[in-house]
Amino acid sequence: MVGGRKAPGAAGVVLASGAGTRVGAATNKVYLPLAGRSIVSWSLKAFARAEGISALVLVTRPVDAELVERVCRDEVPDVSVEVVHGGRTRQESELFALRHLRSRIASGEIDTVLLHDGARPLVTTGLVERVLRVAREHGGALPGLRADDIVALDATGESVTASEAATLVRAQTPQGFRAAPLLAAYERAEAEGFVGTDTASCMERFSELPVHWLDGEESNIKVTYPHDLVIAEQVLTGGA
Repeated sequence: MVGGRKAPGAAGVVLASGAGTRVGAATNKVYLPLAGRSIVSWSLKAFARAEGISALVLVTRPVDAELVERVCRDEVPDVSVEVVHGGRTRQESELFALRHLRSRIASGEIDTVLLHDGARPLVTTGLVERVLRVAREHGGALPGLRADDIVALDATGESVTASEAATLVRAQTPQGFRAAPLLAAYERAEAEGFVGTDTASCMERFSELPVHWLDGEESNIKVTYPHDLVIAEQVLTGGA
């Protein structure tokens, strides 16, 4: 309690409205089985355990309604999940989630929002809490790994130049931001027809909030191809 009022909380938004065709499945990949339950349920559990997360939003496709119901009923029955339908793009899906939270953002009930890709099932509660802490301190937080295995090509696309690897990171999720500036930035992006590569790129264009980098986690991989499922299973079952 702060001055007799409840301290503001944070919202976790888990994005699960893509198709994920590269993994080779006929269904949305985030509902594929992984170590005994669906991929997306691992992220939902990680956020539910995180201190400071007071609202959890799952962004889905209408066509996946039965899968969503099964996950919420059978796999995370102890987790309060708010379901929102996504849009045509990742950014539009994020905007719809933010609009769903608009009244709580305006009232100050929610002061920070973390946006996470549901195809990253190995995210830990510890990383969620670190992103939240950094976002509240600096305004924006982006976890990532140093990209020391990347080289740059010159304008011809044929010759290697200095990569400046020390300045490059492989971005991960969740990415966290102060809620009100985040919503305002996304509304501006929508009005101007801008589509960024991720949440941070949208904020860099439409907000003056600094985006602070923090160490991500090697295990926080994104399930994109079939072999990623094998790796994730090994990590979760201790076989890695």
